[in-house]
Amino acid sequence: MKTTPFTDLNALAVHFRNELVAANARKFILLYAYNGTGKTRLAGAFKDLGKQVNDDGETTQRDTLYFNAFTEDLFSWHNDLDNDSERYLMLHPTSQFFAGLEDLEMDNRIRPILRRYADFEFKLDTIPLTNANGEIIGNQNIVRFYRTINTTGASIDVDNIKVSRSEENIFLWCFFLAILQLVLDGNKNYAWVKYVYIDDPISSLDENNAIAVANHLAQMLLKADSAPKTVISSHHVLFFNVLCNEFKRKARSYQLKKDMASLGCLLSDTDSKPFLHHLANLVELNEIQITGGIKRHHFNMMRCIMEQTAIFCGLDGWVECIKVAENDPDHALHERMINVMSHADYLISEPDDLPEEQKDEFRRIFQKFISRHSFNKAWLPSAPAPVMPQAPAIAPGATT
Repeated sequence: MKTTPFTDLNALAVHFRNELVAANARKFILLYAYNGTGKTRLAGAFKDLGKQVNDDGETTQRDTLYFNAFTEDLFSWHNDLDNDSERYLMLHPTSQFFAGLEDLEMDNRIRPILRRYADFEFKLDTIPLTNANGEIIGNQNIVRFYRTINTTGASIDVDNIKVSRSEENIFLWCFFLAILQLVLDGNKNYAWVKYVYIDDPISSLDENNAIAVANHLAQMLLKADSAPKTVISSHHVLFFNVLCNEFKRKARSYQLKKDMASLGCLLSDTDSKPFLHHLANLVELNEIQITGGIKRHHFNMMRCIMEQTAIFCGLDGWVECIKVAENDPDHALHERMINVMSHADYLISEPDDLPEEQKDEFRRIFQKFISRHSFNKAWLPSAPAPVMPQAPAIAPGATT
C-alpha cells in the first residue's frame, strides 16, 4: 500500500485537484478516514481553492458544490417557542446552494428521492423577510413538514411537525441529491459547478440505508453523461466499501491518516485492497500498543474495529467483543473508558498525550479483543502484555 505524506490538508486538497484534472485521470476519488482526521477541514480547503473573493470579502466565483457539516448550517429551525405550532425550516437567503429554487419546482424533484428513505412529507413555502425595523425586504424560503396518519379509518395530515434529527439529515441529503441531479442534467443555474465534494452523508442512517444511499449516489454519478469531478469521503466502513464496489476501477480510493510525527497527514493508496481497512487498522493498533505511541484517537479506531467485528459476527454490540465475567473488576471499566475516550474530540484543549495508566488500559482492552477472535497471529506479533489486575476465579459454567 503506497503512502504519501503531506504537510497539511491544504496541500492534500491541491493534490486532489491536480489529480482530478490530470490527463487520463479518473473522475472520482473515494476517501476513507476516521472522525477527527480532518475530513471536514479537507472539504473546506478543497472548496476554498476554487473561490475568488473581491476586496469587500464577497465571493465572486466558485467551482465546488459540496455536502458536509457546513451544509447543515444553510438550514435553521424556527421552533415557535411561544405558541409551539408554527414550526418550519428556514433556508439561507443568499447561498448559491439554493440557486434557482423558485423556478425549478424543487419540491417535485426532492419528493421522489425522499420517499426512498422516509415516510414524512414536506412543502416548500415562503414568508415575508423583514429587517431589524420590521420592514419587508423580500421573501424567506422555508420548508414545512407534515405526516399523514390513519385514525378511525380516515387519513389526516398532521401539519408543522418537528422531524427528528435523523429525518432532518435525510431531508437535507435528498435536497442535495435533487440539486446534484440538476448539475448532472446541465441546468444553467448550476453551470458554475466543476467539482462536487461529498463528506459523510450517512452519519444518521442505519446499515440498510447506508447501502441504499451509496448505491443510489454511485448510480447517479456513473450514469450521467458529463458528471463533474467528484470526491466522496466517509468514516463509515460499509458505506465506503459499497462505493468501492460500485465504482470499481472508475475511481481512485484512498485512506487518510494523521501523521503524528510531522503533524501533517498521510494518504494511502488502497486501490488494490479496498475492503481490508479494518484489518490494516488492527495491525496499526497492534504496532502502536507495542511501541507505546498510543493517542486519544486510537481508542476511537479500536471501537470502530470492534463495531465492524460485532456486525460481522452477529453480536449485540461492540461491547460483546471484550465481554468479561460479571465479577471481573474490568467489567464496566473497559466500556466506560472507550466511550469517554472515543467521544472526547470536542475537548480541543485537552492534550493528545495520555498518561501511562490509560495506555495500559488500552493495551488490556486490545489484548482481550484479539484474544477472543481468531485473527491471523502472523499479522499481530506478540508484545509485552501490560500488568493485568488479578480477577476473581470464575465459577464453573459462568459466562466469559
